[in-house]
Amino acid sequence: MSQSKPEALPKLLIVEDDPGLQAQLKWAYEDFEVIIAGDRESALTALRSEEPAVVTLDLGLPPDPDGVSEGFAVLDAIMELKPDTKVIVATGHEARESALTAIERGAYDFYRKPIDIEALGLIVHRAFGLHRIEAENRRLAAQAGDDRKVLGKLITNAPEMVKVARTIERVARTNASVMLLGASGTGKELLARGLHDASERKDGAFVAINCAAIPENLLESELFGHEKGAFTGAVKTTEGKIELAQGGTLFLDEVGDIPLPLQVKLLRFLQERTIERIGGRKPIAVDTRIVCATHQDVEAMAGEGTFREDLFYRLAEIVIKIPTLAERAGDPALLAKYFLGRFAREMNPQVKGFAPDALAAIDMHEWPGNVRELENRVKRAVIMADARLISAEDLDLQNGEDEDASALNLKSAREESDRKLIRHALARSEGNISGTARMLGISRPTLYDLLKQYDLQA
Repeated sequence: MSQSKPEALPKLLIVEDDPGLQAQLKWAYEDFEVIIAGDRESALTALRSEEPAVVTLDLGLPPDPDGVSEGFAVLDAIMELKPDTKVIVATGHEARESALTAIERGAYDFYRKPIDIEALGLIVHRAFGLHRIEAENRRLAAQAGDDRKVLGKLITNAPEMVKVARTIERVARTNASVMLLGASGTGKELLARGLHDASERKDGAFVAINCAAIPENLLESELFGHEKGAFTGAVKTTEGKIELAQGGTLFLDEVGDIPLPLQVKLLRFLQERTIERIGGRKPIAVDTRIVCATHQDVEAMAGEGTFREDLFYRLAEIVIKIPTLAERAGDPALLAKYFLGRFAREMNPQVKGFAPDALAAIDMHEWPGNVRELENRVKRAVIMADARLISAEDLDLQNGEDEDASALNLKSAREESDRKLIRHALARSEGNISGTARMLGISRPTLYDLLKQYDLQA
């Protein structure tokens, strides 16, 4: 029986000119393929040929062993050649300024000499874990334009959003009316377009209209069209959005803002599948599928009489609730990196990624404006950034400001932090227990215990 090929070990490049430390560090990491370099030339040669995920870098390299100029030159070259590399720099006991400068220039973390092998090992393992997560995020973001991806352009790795996408894919093949319920900025129009693209109407038009953005006296004309001379200014016959979506899909955003008199006319269309333009006398048959969305509680509005109950049931044959961005574990960082890549190419190519404090702030922020807020913050940060890495300050996010105020004691704060980290790791490993345990740096049995303790599901 043939034996399976052993899995390749992750590559760790150690840039250190002291032979004693080289040997000590080489034998300290049995979980990695360790590559040793003692100067800039050999370090960059190894970087090109081996492409290590993580590098430990002593800033004091020849020909400047007592300074940091050569070490910074190596760091800058690594960031130029392979900016996704996690570089961990070694500094002297009082060299805090050098450490901070290294972080500003793209280093992942730092450690102080004399070396504590166990402490450095924790930093190295964490760096490999982050590199794996970021590589997976880049892979997912690269699929954003791939028609084989869930709902075409939807970028997500959160189980909550994947469930929404699967539901939409199932109902897309029917002619049922769909109502999307979600807060502003959660991507309702993107999901509606995905539903259209997954349906048999994909070759027809997708027409969107925001009912809250059009004055009440113009909305009827926008939806149903008008005949020439129907009112002052009607100089020609104009088709409405319902007609324009013939054979396709009409997306009514903020449907809760449609005034009651117009709701009657919309209900008649849904029942009879014919319309009459303003000023017209002849019914026109139209084959258009209605998909609507709102952030309001339309069912409660129907109970209060501010929205027709019969129209609600016509529009809401299938109701799909969209989670907020804060409820989509792992998605804020994933989407932020996608937006950064897109905006950096267009507006500021020198920007290469996020600093660690920015990623932490993105994960901790509650995102009341959801994906739209995230996109706007990243766009503004890319435009205004002076450095290669965007910081939390560039995003106007202060790390720690968004902590859960209900965590009034240390125990509850730790539990909330554990729960959030586990959910993020589960999302990024697509529910794989072994992968999640590796990301978190714990054993599988420990992870199972934590899942049970916090009532989480893989």
